[in-house]
Amino acid sequence: MRNRRAALAAVASAASLALALTACGRNSEGGSEEDKGGSGGATVGVAMPTKSSERWISDGANVVKELKAKGYKTKLVYGEDDPDQQVSQIENMITQGVDALIVAAIDNKSLDNVLQQAKDADIPVISYDRLILGTENVDYYASFDNEKVGELQGTYIVDKLGLEDGKKGPFSIELFAGSNDDNNTKYFFQGAMNVLKPYVDKGELVVRSKQTALNQVTTLRWDGGTAQRRMDDLLTSSYRSARVDAVLSPYDGISIGILSALKSDGYGTKAKPMPVVTGQDAEVASVKSIITGEQTQTVYKDLRQLAKVASHMVDAALNDKEPELNDTKSYDNGAKVVPAFLLQPVSVDKDNYKKVLVDGGYYTENDLK
Repeated sequence: MRNRRAALAAVASAASLALALTACGRNSEGGSEEDKGGSGGATVGVAMPTKSSERWISDGANVVKELKAKGYKTKLVYGEDDPDQQVSQIENMITQGVDALIVAAIDNKSLDNVLQQAKDADIPVISYDRLILGTENVDYYASFDNEKVGELQGTYIVDKLGLEDGKKGPFSIELFAGSNDDNNTKYFFQGAMNVLKPYVDKGELVVRSKQTALNQVTTLRWDGGTAQRRMDDLLTSSYRSARVDAVLSPYDGISIGILSALKSDGYGTKAKPMPVVTGQDAEVASVKSIITGEQTQTVYKDLRQLAKVASHMVDAALNDKEPELNDTKSYDNGAKVVPAFLLQPVSVDKDNYKKVLVDGGYYTENDLK
Protein backbone atom coordinates (compact mmCIF):
# COMPACT_ATOMS: atom_id res chain seq x y z
CA MET A 1 0.00 0.00 0.00
CA ARG A 2 2.80 2.43 0.82
CA ASN A 3 4.49 1.70 -2.52
CA ARG A 4 1.14 2.12 -4.27
CA ARG A 5 0.55 5.40 -2.47
CA ALA A 6 4.03 6.61 -3.36
CA ALA A 7 3.48 5.77 -7.01
CA LEU A 8 0.13 7.56 -7.02
CA ALA A 9 1.75 10.48 -5.25
CA ALA A 10 4.42 10.74 -7.93
CA VAL A 11 1.80 10.76 -10.70
CA ALA A 12 -0.31 13.32 -8.87
CA SER A 13 2.74 15.45 -8.20
CA ALA A 14 3.71 15.47 -11.87
CA ALA A 15 0.20 16.44 -12.88
CA SER A 16 0.14 19.12 -10.24
CA LEU A 17 3.45 20.56 -11.45
CA ALA A 18 2.22 20.68 -15.03
CA LEU A 19 -0.89 22.49 -13.93
CA ALA A 20 1.17 24.90 -11.86
CA LEU A 21 3.38 25.77 -14.83
CA THR A 22 0.36 26.86 -16.81
CA ALA A 23 -1.79 28.37 -14.11
CA CYS A 24 0.37 28.92 -10.99
CA GLY A 25 -2.83 28.40 -9.01
CA ARG A 26 -3.31 27.87 -5.29
CA ASN A 27 -5.03 24.97 -3.62
CA SER A 28 -7.91 25.19 -1.17
CA GLU A 29 -5.57 24.73 1.79
CA GLY A 30 -3.68 27.91 0.94
CA GLY A 31 -0.43 26.33 -0.30
CA SER A 32 1.03 26.94 -3.73
CA GLU A 33 0.49 24.14 -6.24
CA GLU A 34 4.17 24.46 -7.08
CA ASP A 35 5.01 23.33 -3.52
CA LYS A 36 3.47 19.86 -3.86
CA GLY A 37 6.83 18.08 -4.00
CA GLY A 38 6.36 14.42 -3.08
CA SER A 39 3.06 14.94 -1.27
CA GLY A 40 0.79 14.24 -4.22
CA GLY A 41 -1.85 16.33 -2.49
CA ALA A 42 -2.07 13.86 0.39
CA THR A 43 -3.93 14.84 3.54
CA VAL A 44 -2.48 14.57 7.05
CA GLY A 45 -4.71 14.41 10.10
CA VAL A 46 -3.36 16.30 13.12
CA ALA A 47 -4.88 15.50 16.53
CA MET A 48 -3.90 17.87 19.36
CA PRO A 49 -4.99 17.62 23.01
CA THR A 50 -6.58 20.97 23.87
CA LYS A 51 -6.91 24.65 23.02
CA SER A 52 -6.78 25.52 26.72
CA SER A 53 -2.98 25.51 26.58
CA GLU A 54 -1.07 28.09 24.59
CA ARG A 55 1.58 25.58 23.63
CA TRP A 56 -0.84 23.16 21.92
CA ILE A 57 -2.35 25.98 19.89
CA SER A 58 1.18 26.83 18.76
CA ASP A 59 1.92 23.18 18.03
CA GLY A 60 -1.15 22.82 15.84
CA ALA A 61 -0.39 25.98 13.89
CA ASN A 62 3.28 25.07 13.44
CA VAL A 63 2.57 21.52 12.28
CA VAL A 64 -0.02 22.72 9.77
CA LYS A 65 2.39 25.37 8.48
CA GLU A 66 5.20 22.83 7.97
CA LEU A 67 2.94 20.31 6.26
CA LYS A 68 1.46 22.90 3.93
CA ALA A 69 4.96 24.04 3.01
CA LYS A 70 5.57 20.48 1.80
CA GLY A 71 2.34 20.51 -0.21
CA TYR A 72 0.16 18.49 2.15
CA LYS A 73 -3.44 19.23 2.99
CA THR A 74 -4.32 19.05 6.66
CA LYS A 75 -7.17 18.32 9.04
CA LEU A 76 -6.43 19.80 12.48
CA VAL A 77 -8.58 18.84 15.47
CA TYR A 78 -8.43 19.45 19.22
CA GLY A 79 -9.81 16.92 21.70
CA GLU A 80 -10.27 19.41 24.56
CA ASP A 81 -8.70 17.00 27.05
CA ASP A 82 -11.42 14.39 26.48
CA PRO A 83 -9.84 11.02 25.51
CA ASP A 84 -13.11 9.69 24.06
CA GLN A 85 -13.51 12.78 21.92
CA GLN A 86 -9.98 12.41 20.60
CA VAL A 87 -10.60 8.76 19.69
CA SER A 88 -13.77 9.78 17.86
CA GLN A 89 -11.93 12.54 16.02
CA ILE A 90 -9.21 10.15 14.87
CA GLU A 91 -11.82 7.59 13.76
CA ASN A 92 -13.53 10.31 11.71
CA MET A 93 -10.27 11.31 10.03
CA ILE A 94 -9.55 7.67 9.15
CA THR A 95 -13.05 7.37 7.66
CA GLN A 96 -12.46 10.59 5.72
CA GLY A 97 -9.38 9.03 4.16
CA VAL A 98 -6.41 10.89 5.60
CA ASP A 99 -3.07 9.54 4.41
CA ALA A 100 -1.16 9.95 7.68
CA LEU A 101 -1.77 10.91 11.29
CA ILE A 102 0.15 13.07 13.75
CA VAL A 103 -1.21 12.47 17.25
CA ALA A 104 -0.44 14.23 20.53
CA ALA A 105 -2.33 11.90 22.85
CA ILE A 106 -4.61 13.07 25.65
CA ASP A 107 -4.56 9.62 27.28
CA ASN A 108 -1.62 7.67 25.91
CA LYS A 109 -3.22 4.30 26.73
CA SER A 110 -6.59 4.88 25.05
CA LEU A 111 -5.65 4.73 21.37
CA ASP A 112 -4.93 1.05 20.73
CA ASN A 113 -8.18 0.24 18.92
CA VAL A 114 -8.32 3.36 16.79
CA LEU A 115 -4.67 3.03 15.77
CA GLN A 116 -5.38 -0.54 14.71
CA GLN A 117 -7.95 0.99 12.38
CA ALA A 118 -5.22 3.28 11.07
CA LYS A 119 -2.91 0.32 10.54
CA ASP A 120 -5.62 -1.59 8.69
CA ALA A 121 -6.04 1.43 6.40
CA ASP A 122 -2.25 1.65 5.86
CA ILE A 123 -2.07 5.05 7.57
CA PRO A 124 1.29 5.80 9.21
CA VAL A 125 1.14 7.34 12.69
CA ILE A 126 3.55 9.82 14.22
CA SER A 127 3.41 10.09 18.01
CA TYR A 128 3.85 13.79 18.73
CA ASP A 129 5.63 14.86 21.93
CA ARG A 130 3.70 12.37 24.10
CA LEU A 131 4.57 8.73 23.46
CA ILE A 132 1.52 6.58 22.69
CA LEU A 133 1.63 3.40 24.76
CA GLY A 134 0.58 -0.21 24.34
CA THR A 135 0.37 -0.46 20.56
CA GLU A 136 2.66 -1.52 17.73
CA ASN A 137 0.85 0.84 15.40
CA VAL A 138 3.09 3.85 15.98
CA ASP A 139 5.70 4.44 13.32
CA TYR A 140 7.82 7.22 14.81
CA TYR A 141 8.06 9.48 17.84
CA ALA A 142 8.92 13.20 17.67
CA SER A 143 9.72 14.89 20.96
CA PHE A 144 12.33 16.54 23.15
CA ASP A 145 14.80 14.95 25.55
CA ASN A 146 12.21 14.82 28.30
CA GLU A 147 14.46 13.57 31.06
CA LYS A 148 16.77 16.49 30.25
CA VAL A 149 13.82 18.86 30.83
CA GLY A 150 13.56 17.62 34.41
CA GLU A 151 17.32 17.76 34.89
CA LEU A 152 17.32 21.42 33.85
CA GLN A 153 14.56 22.19 36.36
CA GLY A 154 16.26 20.31 39.20
CA THR A 155 19.66 21.81 38.43
CA TYR A 156 18.19 25.30 38.38
CA ILE A 157 16.74 24.81 41.87
CA VAL A 158 20.07 23.49 43.20
CA ASP A 159 21.97 26.39 41.65
CA LYS A 160 19.53 29.08 42.75
CA LEU A 161 19.56 27.85 46.36
CA GLY A 162 23.36 27.69 46.29
CA LEU A 163 23.54 24.04 47.34
CA GLU A 164 26.55 23.35 45.15
CA ASP A 165 28.27 26.39 46.64
CA GLY A 166 28.18 24.89 50.11
CA LYS A 167 24.93 26.34 51.42
CA LYS A 168 23.54 23.44 53.43
CA GLY A 169 20.11 24.77 54.23
CA PRO A 170 17.98 23.00 55.07
CA PHE A 171 15.73 24.46 52.38
CA SER A 172 12.11 23.42 52.03
CA ILE A 173 10.81 22.25 48.68
CA GLU A 174 7.52 20.91 47.33
CA LEU A 175 7.21 18.69 44.28
CA PHE A 176 4.69 18.78 41.44
CA ALA A 177 4.47 16.49 38.43
CA GLY A 178 2.37 16.38 35.28
CA SER A 179 -0.64 14.28 34.38
CA ASN A 180 -0.54 10.61 35.30
CA ASP A 181 -1.85 9.62 31.85
CA ASP A 182 1.02 11.35 30.03
CA ASN A 183 4.11 9.20 29.52
CA ASN A 184 6.35 12.27 29.58
CA THR A 185 5.43 12.92 33.22
CA LYS A 186 7.66 10.15 34.52
CA TYR A 187 10.62 11.34 32.44
CA PHE A 188 10.30 14.95 33.62
CA PHE A 189 10.01 13.84 37.25
CA GLN A 190 12.78 11.28 37.00
CA GLY A 191 15.15 13.81 35.47
CA ALA A 192 14.46 16.35 38.21
CA MET A 193 14.72 13.84 41.04
CA ASN A 194 18.03 12.50 39.71
CA VAL A 195 19.35 15.95 40.59
CA LEU A 196 17.30 16.72 43.71
CA LYS A 197 17.16 13.40 45.56
CA PRO A 198 20.79 13.41 46.78
CA TYR A 199 20.09 16.71 48.54
CA VAL A 200 16.83 15.36 49.96
CA ASP A 201 18.68 12.29 51.24
CA LYS A 202 21.26 14.52 52.96
CA GLY A 203 18.57 16.67 54.56
CA GLU A 204 19.65 19.78 52.67
CA LEU A 205 16.30 19.81 50.87
CA VAL A 206 13.23 18.99 52.97
CA VAL A 207 9.82 18.11 51.55
CA ARG A 208 7.74 19.15 54.55
CA SER A 209 4.55 17.56 53.18
CA LYS A 210 6.42 14.25 52.79
CA GLN A 211 4.78 13.88 49.37
CA THR A 212 7.71 12.63 47.31
CA ALA A 213 6.39 9.68 45.28
CA LEU A 214 5.31 10.34 41.71
CA ASN A 215 1.77 9.10 42.35
CA GLN A 216 1.42 11.64 45.18
CA VAL A 217 2.39 14.70 43.17
CA THR A 218 0.79 14.29 39.72
CA THR A 219 -1.58 16.94 38.31
CA LEU A 220 -4.37 15.52 36.16
CA ARG A 221 -4.46 17.03 32.66
CA TRP A 222 -1.67 19.44 33.68
CA ASP A 223 -4.39 21.69 35.08
CA GLY A 224 -3.33 24.94 36.74
CA GLY A 225 -6.45 25.13 38.89
CA THR A 226 -5.78 21.65 40.26
CA ALA A 227 -2.20 22.67 41.04
CA GLN A 228 -3.40 25.85 42.77
CA ARG A 229 -5.74 23.89 45.04
CA ARG A 230 -3.01 21.43 45.96
CA MET A 231 -0.54 24.24 46.69
CA ASP A 232 -3.17 25.92 48.88
CA ASP A 233 -3.53 22.68 50.83
CA LEU A 234 0.24 22.26 51.19
CA LEU A 235 0.69 25.78 52.50
CA THR A 236 -2.12 25.29 55.02
CA SER A 237 -0.98 21.87 56.23
CA SER A 238 2.82 22.17 56.17
CA TYR A 239 3.87 25.81 56.12
CA ARG A 240 1.99 27.66 58.85
CA SER A 241 5.25 28.33 60.73
CA ALA A 242 7.74 27.86 57.89
CA ARG A 243 8.34 29.16 54.39
CA VAL A 244 8.70 27.23 51.18
CA ASP A 245 12.00 27.93 49.42
CA ALA A 246 11.44 26.12 46.11
CA VAL A 247 8.68 24.44 44.12
CA LEU A 248 9.45 21.94 41.39
CA SER A 249 6.82 22.64 38.73
CA PRO A 250 6.96 20.68 35.47
CA TYR A 251 4.92 23.06 33.28
CA ASP A 252 4.12 26.77 33.03
CA GLY A 253 0.36 26.32 33.36
CA ILE A 254 0.90 24.47 36.63
CA SER A 255 3.39 27.14 37.71
CA ILE A 256 0.80 29.89 37.25
CA GLY A 257 -1.58 28.00 39.56
CA ILE A 258 1.17 27.50 42.15
CA LEU A 259 2.05 31.20 42.02
CA SER A 260 -1.58 32.17 42.57
CA ALA A 261 -1.67 30.07 45.74
CA LEU A 262 1.63 31.53 46.93
CA LYS A 263 0.47 35.11 46.38
CA SER A 264 -2.75 34.39 48.28
CA ASP A 265 -0.58 33.22 51.18
CA GLY A 266 1.40 36.47 51.22
CA TYR A 267 4.40 35.48 49.11
CA GLY A 268 5.81 38.00 46.68
CA THR A 269 6.54 40.73 49.20
CA LYS A 270 9.84 42.03 50.54
CA ALA A 271 9.16 40.33 53.85
CA LYS A 272 8.12 37.08 52.19
CA PRO A 273 9.80 36.74 48.78
CA MET A 274 8.70 34.22 46.20
CA PRO A 275 10.34 30.80 46.29
CA VAL A 276 12.16 29.41 43.29
CA VAL A 277 9.45 28.16 40.90
CA THR A 278 10.35 26.27 37.75
CA GLY A 279 8.28 25.63 34.63
CA GLN A 280 8.27 24.38 31.06
CA ASP A 281 7.23 25.55 27.58
CA ALA A 282 8.11 29.26 27.83
CA GLU A 283 4.47 30.31 27.47
CA VAL A 284 3.95 34.05 27.16
CA ALA A 285 2.25 34.45 30.54
CA SER A 286 5.08 32.66 32.30
CA VAL A 287 7.82 34.55 30.49
CA LYS A 288 6.10 37.78 31.55
CA SER A 289 5.94 36.37 35.08
CA ILE A 290 9.67 35.65 34.97
CA ILE A 291 10.39 39.19 33.78
CA THR A 292 8.39 40.66 36.68
CA GLY A 293 10.13 38.43 39.24
CA GLU A 294 7.42 35.91 40.12
CA GLN A 295 8.07 32.63 38.27
CA THR A 296 11.81 32.01 38.30
CA GLN A 297 12.55 29.69 35.40
CA THR A 298 11.04 27.84 32.47
CA VAL A 299 12.34 25.26 30.03
CA TYR A 300 12.11 26.41 26.43
CA LYS A 301 11.29 23.87 23.77
CA ASP A 302 11.29 25.23 20.22
CA LEU A 303 7.94 24.00 18.92
CA ARG A 304 8.82 25.22 15.44
CA GLN A 305 11.58 22.62 15.29
CA LEU A 306 9.33 19.89 16.68
CA ALA A 307 6.81 20.61 13.93
CA LYS A 308 9.58 20.31 11.34
CA VAL A 309 10.64 16.94 12.73
CA ALA A 310 7.08 15.59 12.68
CA SER A 311 6.43 16.84 9.14
CA HIS A 312 9.68 15.25 7.92
CA MET A 313 8.61 11.95 9.51
CA VAL A 314 5.27 12.09 7.71
CA ASP A 315 6.93 12.92 4.41
CA ALA A 316 9.37 10.04 4.80
CA ALA A 317 6.66 7.55 5.81
CA LEU A 318 4.47 8.43 2.83
CA ASN A 319 7.36 8.17 0.40
CA ASP A 320 8.87 4.91 1.68
CA LYS A 321 11.94 6.60 3.13
CA GLU A 322 13.58 6.55 6.55
CA PRO A 323 13.41 9.83 8.46
CA GLU A 324 16.33 11.17 10.45
CA LEU A 325 16.37 9.51 13.89
CA ASN A 326 18.64 9.93 16.91
CA ASP A 327 17.19 7.47 19.42
CA THR A 328 16.15 3.94 18.47
CA LYS A 329 16.50 2.33 21.90
CA SER A 330 14.96 4.42 24.69
CA TYR A 331 11.25 4.68 24.00
CA ASP A 332 9.63 1.32 24.63
CA ASN A 333 5.86 1.84 24.65
CA GLY A 334 5.12 -1.63 25.98
CA ALA A 335 4.50 -3.12 22.57
CA LYS A 336 7.57 -1.97 20.64
CA VAL A 337 10.54 0.35 20.82
CA VAL A 338 9.40 3.39 18.86
CA PRO A 339 12.18 5.03 16.82
CA ALA A 340 12.47 8.67 17.78
CA PHE A 341 14.04 12.02 17.09
CA LEU A 342 14.62 14.08 20.22
CA LEU A 343 15.31 17.81 20.30
CA GLN A 344 17.22 19.55 23.09
CA PRO A 345 15.49 21.85 25.62
CA VAL A 346 16.99 25.08 27.00
CA SER A 347 16.69 26.57 30.51
CA VAL A 348 15.41 30.16 30.46
CA ASP A 349 15.25 32.76 33.22
CA LYS A 350 15.38 36.53 33.60
CA ASP A 351 19.04 36.64 32.60
CA ASN A 352 18.81 34.93 29.21
CA TYR A 353 15.20 35.17 27.98
CA LYS A 354 16.03 37.99 25.55
CA LYS A 355 18.91 36.10 23.97
CA VAL A 356 17.05 32.80 23.72
CA LEU A 357 13.47 33.82 23.02
CA VAL A 358 13.62 37.28 21.45
CA ASP A 359 16.89 37.13 19.56
CA GLY A 360 15.96 33.58 18.54
CA GLY A 361 12.79 34.89 16.89
CA TYR A 362 10.37 32.91 19.04
CA TYR A 363 8.82 36.07 20.53
CA THR A 364 9.09 39.77 19.88
CA GLU A 365 9.68 42.36 22.57
CA ASN A 366 6.06 43.48 22.09
CA ASP A 367 4.81 39.94 22.77
CA LEU A 368 6.38 40.14 26.22
CA LYS A 369 5.25 43.62 27.25
